[in-house]
Amino acid sequence: MIPQNYQQWRHCIVNECRIELTPLYIQQRLDVLNNNGHQETKRLTFLFGKVHLEKLINWFNVAAHEVESSSPSGSAPGLH
Repeated sequence: MIPQNYQQWRHCIVNECRIELTPLYIQQRLDVLNNNGHQETKRLTFLFGKVHLEKLINWFNVAAHEVESSSPSGSAPGLH
C-alpha cells in the first residue's frame, strides 16, 4: 500500500519499516528528495510521480517539525 496521508506514511516508516525518524535521518532524506538530479529522486519520480514526491517532502518536513517540537530545547540539532 502506498501511503496517502501523513498518518499512514508515519505508521509505515516507524512501525512496518522500523525506521526511527531522527533529525539526522529526516535531514538526509530531505537532502535527497529535494535534489532533482539525484538518481534516487529521479527513480522515485519516475515510479510514483511528482505529486507523490511532493507529498514525501511535505511529510518529512512535518516529521522534522514534530521532532523539533518534542526535543527538550525546542530545537533539534542538525535540522537548520
